[in-house]
Amino acid sequence: MPPLSSNLRRIALNISMTSLGCAMAAAAAQAQSADKKHPPAEHKISESSQPEDITVSVRRRSEPLQKVPVATSVYTARQATRDNVHDLQGIFEFIPSANFRTNSSSKDRATFVRGIGTIATSPGVEPSVSTVLDGVVLARPGQATADILDLDHVEVLRGPQGTLFGKNASAGAINIVTRKPTSDFHAFAESSYFSGNEYRLTGGVSGTLIPSKLIANASVLVGGFDGNVKNIANNTTVNGYEHRGARTKLLWTPDDATQVLFNLDYMYQNDLVPTGVYTSTNQVAYPTNTITRNPALAAALASEGVTPSKNNTSVSNNTQSRSVDHTGGFSTTIDRDLGRGYKLTSISAYRRWQNIQDQDYDGLAGVHATLPEVRDNGKLNFWQASEELRIASPRGHFFDYVAGFYYLHGVDREVYSRDLSENGHHTAYGQSHYGITNNNYALFAEGNLNFTKKFRAILGLRLLRDDLSYYMRRVSSSPVAVTGIRPSYASSGGSSHNGYGDRIGLQYDIQSNIHAYFTYSHGYKGPAYNAFFNMQATDAKVLKPEQNDSFELGLKSQFLHRRITANFAAFIENFSNYQANFLDNVAGGTVYRMINAGSVSSKGVEGDITVRATQKLTLGGNFAYTYAVVDKFNCPAGSPASCNVNGQPLPFAPRWKFVLNANYTQPLTERFNLSFNSDYTWQSRTQYALTETPDTVQKAYGIWNMSTTIEDKKLRLQLSLIMRNALNTHYNSYMAYGALGGVVSSIPRDYGRYGGFVLHKDF
Repeated sequence: MPPLSSNLRRIALNISMTSLGCAMAAAAAQAQSADKKHPPAEHKISESSQPEDITVSVRRRSEPLQKVPVATSVYTARQATRDNVHDLQGIFEFIPSANFRTNSSSKDRATFVRGIGTIATSPGVEPSVSTVLDGVVLARPGQATADILDLDHVEVLRGPQGTLFGKNASAGAINIVTRKPTSDFHAFAESSYFSGNEYRLTGGVSGTLIPSKLIANASVLVGGFDGNVKNIANNTTVNGYEHRGARTKLLWTPDDATQVLFNLDYMYQNDLVPTGVYTSTNQVAYPTNTITRNPALAAALASEGVTPSKNNTSVSNNTQSRSVDHTGGFSTTIDRDLGRGYKLTSISAYRRWQNIQDQDYDGLAGVHATLPEVRDNGKLNFWQASEELRIASPRGHFFDYVAGFYYLHGVDREVYSRDLSENGHHTAYGQSHYGITNNNYALFAEGNLNFTKKFRAILGLRLLRDDLSYYMRRVSSSPVAVTGIRPSYASSGGSSHNGYGDRIGLQYDIQSNIHAYFTYSHGYKGPAYNAFFNMQATDAKVLKPEQNDSFELGLKSQFLHRRITANFAAFIENFSNYQANFLDNVAGGTVYRMINAGSVSSKGVEGDITVRATQKLTLGGNFAYTYAVVDKFNCPAGSPASCNVNGQPLPFAPRWKFVLNANYTQPLTERFNLSFNSDYTWQSRTQYALTETPDTVQKAYGIWNMSTTIEDKKLRLQLSLIMRNALNTHYNSYMAYGALGGVVSSIPRDYGRYGGFVLHKDF
């Protein structure tokens, strides 16, 4: 483990354990004199909350979800437990407008909203979808793939959000909110176990340390999963994980006008994800449908016992592919009441992310005469420091607003190595040292012009500057390109660019429970450099900033005494200079390069409907129709694939996706409750590659999940029995061309039916 990660881990665990012990001791003393019937504080968002009671921070201050003029999906901690998901990949299965790109390494994973996202290995490219954790922007998308400990809820904001959520959120923002400390004593323990030897143990405590001055919470996590892919080469099970983490928050109230929230967290993840599971040894070209067969690869896999197919769950690797992550950081949030309704907020944060990846590039274990053996090793060290200072005006005046200043400094340093052997003899080696330094400055503001109590205008603006520099040094033992390794190369450079994002709109309250709005937004994502292992001279040219114009028409409504909630949004988004990964080839080895792909667009309709049919039965239905396509593609020089992709779908943008759910709760006695929950998710065919190749398409599929929970209110104990993928539907969460040919896929956790239980105890 790297020394800095070790120190961060040790600090986090020590502080967490100290806070945990202090809070338990203080809370125990407090509990002795408290009324035993006094319940712990409830979270603002829970499954039983009425929609009008759900409070979100979509516009950087607390507001009812139903009154916010932004299309927003909310996913709660209780839903996450019920669905056995604890990261964005799992959560996005239940949010129709969002999708997730899996990969063997966390640095290559990506998020998409309305079919728009950024796939990049380079640290010099920022994501189109910004992820914010407890008010702190995560500058690298790989940071956002971590297990979320002590989750309260996730808000998925669709469309450009740069006027208030930055860095630069051109396609959307994901706002992750973890639980805050409570003044009342509350402790919990939770354990779960599922088939495949998947387990998760969490526990936490919250309470008062110094009455009226200091409250704190702390939580810990231990979890693991053997996996659901067989490695024939060594007779082991892979595609699993091992997670360990801790989080603590301390809320200090020095006086009646000031609150200081200190947050510290750390997460260790060891994901044993194979580089790819072979689904085919052939490749089908677009648009000709010409089949290119690879008899050498087919023979090699057959000799090692692997049969490529859509249902294959076996690999044969002599290198254990893995992605080891150390993520964590600390932040201090200061809220100061300035009087007369004005509030000043400062968020100072430091975060660090370290990643080590080992990959079996060729996906084979044996020595084969016509196929090379290639092994990869990568080390990433990234840190960021940020400051956000904003002021919020009082409500009820003609003009109310939130305005502020934002600064982020990020530094990335990486080393990536590739070894090439042929016929059992080492033949070539390449190692690249590269990195990025980025500074982002911004002034932002968004406010309302309240013409009447029912009618208002929305005005938002973000002015920003990006300073970006890179360096690259690759040393290769071969003077010419060999499989997956280009010759030696070195370069450095930098670029600065000014940009802006804005939002203007109108909102009208038709009735107290019916709100309509129309907004226009301009989104911006900064310049980029394609700094990666195989960087060459053509990559040294800075990529132009990605920009977009978005139009959204929304309706948020409630009927029948708020028993029915129906929210709808229609949108059109047009992107220029779209930054995307496109297929490339180095001496027969598959690689990808970042390009300004041209112009793309996304348009569609979304809906979120909840019906409280009775006090016991709640029904829900969420859907998204997304028509996300390439409008005009800029073909890169020397492309090994067809560039005739205009009018074709964007990757990770299913045309249709919907989620249906039902929850029924039946009181058995005054002490016991029994509840049943069922949900069905479905999405249409999904293309995973910008090359539009027909063999990288996942056919339409649906997943049915169910659970039942019995609650003992006296003991404050819940037992949930959960079944995922009850119909045993097989699907692949990602497909791409293999390094040496053929097609490889990623196998999701719910690839097949599995079940288990969750036991939760409150104290």
